[in-house]
Amino acid sequence: MVKRVALNGAGLLVALFAAFPVYWMIATSLKPNREIFSATPRPVPTAPTLEHYREILTGNLIPGVTFLDFFLNSVLVAVSTVVLSGLVALLAATAVARFRFKLRTSFLIMLLVVQMIPLEALVIPLFLMIQRLGLYNTLPSLVLTYLGFSLPFAVWMLRGFVAAVPKELEEAAAIDGASRAQTFRRVLFPLVAPGLVATSIFSFITAWNELIFALTFVNDQDRYTLPVAMTFFFGRDDTAWGPVMAASTLFTLPVIVFFLLVQRRMVSGLVAGAVKG
Repeated sequence: MVKRVALNGAGLLVALFAAFPVYWMIATSLKPNREIFSATPRPVPTAPTLEHYREILTGNLIPGVTFLDFFLNSVLVAVSTVVLSGLVALLAATAVARFRFKLRTSFLIMLLVVQMIPLEALVIPLFLMIQRLGLYNTLPSLVLTYLGFSLPFAVWMLRGFVAAVPKELEEAAAIDGASRAQTFRRVLFPLVAPGLVATSIFSFITAWNELIFALTFVNDQDRYTLPVAMTFFFGRDDTAWGPVMAASTLFTLPVIVFFLLVQRRMVSGLVAGAVKG
């Protein structure tokens, strides 16, 4: 009993420690400027206001471009990355798990090696490649880059799910007259869907939060994504902390909503590989 209470208490402290920055961000976004810059910190806003939200939603961060424009750019890049990553990773994982070919083991090892390379080391070579492809200063350049970052993890993880599906199920479907496409869609896909959800969260967060490549590969300000737009609030002499916290709160909401929509399948996807049978 004492051990359980101690573990629960420790877990609660860790949860509070992790949640406090999020609470402080939301609380600060609701404070007027006089409370934000007050010498005495106030954990709870005494006069909550939405002025910072109105400022970023109705004003222009740069001439002719609003916060919503940056938001839509990020949504387009993130959703495209998730869809393409899931489709390509599922097909690649099926090929790796079901077929035997030369250098198959080397391919799997390469997937792990790619994850060890620091992203900063790839900025220059990827920049040159994007220029040669004629994709510089376009949103597809970001989708292609994020796709390359998320695919190794997605393929490696989905391979385990595909390998765990008994071949007998696919053979039974073939005997019943199902084509390869029907077997893939009606038998294999529903069984690996939890793993696909888990990998899609990784792909979404990667594309949603990335800053370095978004700042390097895109030059026109109206094509910036939200992480780049956030830098506009930081000046050389001062920082607009109210709008920063309001924008950060709005920036976090899509990730939370996406997580809540897929959390059930994500949990089953993460623990499915631990159960054999």
